[in-house]
Amino acid sequence: MTQLDGVIKPKTKRSKRFLESRAPKLTEDVKSAMIMKGGNTSQMITQALKDIYSLKKPSAVLYKKKNITRPFEDSTSLEFFSKKTDCSLFLFGSHNKKRPNNLIFGRLFDFHVLDMIELGIEKYVSLSEIKASKCPEGTKPMLIFAGEAFDIDNEHKRLKSLLTDFFRGPTVSAVRLAGLEHVLHFTALDGKIFMRSYRCLLKKSGCRTPRIELEEIGPSFDFVLRRTHLASDDLYKLAHKQPKALKAKKKKNISHDAFGTKFGRVHMQKQDLSKLQTRKMKGLRKRKGEVVAEESKGQAPKVAKVET
Repeated sequence: MTQLDGVIKPKTKRSKRFLESRAPKLTEDVKSAMIMKGGNTSQMITQALKDIYSLKKPSAVLYKKKNITRPFEDSTSLEFFSKKTDCSLFLFGSHNKKRPNNLIFGRLFDFHVLDMIELGIEKYVSLSEIKASKCPEGTKPMLIFAGEAFDIDNEHKRLKSLLTDFFRGPTVSAVRLAGLEHVLHFTALDGKIFMRSYRCLLKKSGCRTPRIELEEIGPSFDFVLRRTHLASDDLYKLAHKQPKALKAKKKKNISHDAFGTKFGRVHMQKQDLSKLQTRKMKGLRKRKGEVVAEESKGQAPKVAKVET
């Protein structure tokens, strides 16, 4: 590939396909995440990164080598790896005396850090410790957020948006009932965030709607909120901007009520009911005498001829 005036021109078909896959699209691909650990990590952080990677697969890249970087002080290495792997999400794990068992969730916009939130692990139960059958790889989870903090506090609102971006999976038009088998539950209570993972079991109930039971499959986290780096309101608004081609055009004379019922208004010209075609019945037929009388009314009176 050659670069002329800031524009990269491909030389081969392979490089052309690569550039087309990285080019902006109206409907973007599924967001991928890069999961990496810092220079100092603990056994808990290493196992936690592996468990979150198993939840995020196949839309994730796991780095096994240590990366000596500090995202809150210098994020250039994260932006470099993001551009290299085409990932817009990242998870960074580290451990030190001041901030033990540390996880940093973050996302990028245009290959620059948009926002990141640091969470400390106070209690952790891994996938292997909970003996239960797991969900298949790539299962789209149902996300549940409980707690007033997710609706009131600005930092918790951004954390909710960030976790939704991280775990939501691909966008689908429809989901079958049997496919709803993985639940991720986040609870904000007393300054902590509790993350639990459940498997949804459909049991017999004696009727058409099945009875639902939740079985914990792990991993399980008790987080505490630490440092945050949030984008400004203008940059956050710019990151959420959608192209005009994706915006639905407003249809005239169509409205919906509170229950979602669709109403349409049709404009019609004034009808002449005298020319309306009615049902043909013998009782409504015109008699011959009436027809002759109507014709005679419409014609001019005849004048008798006089011979001279």
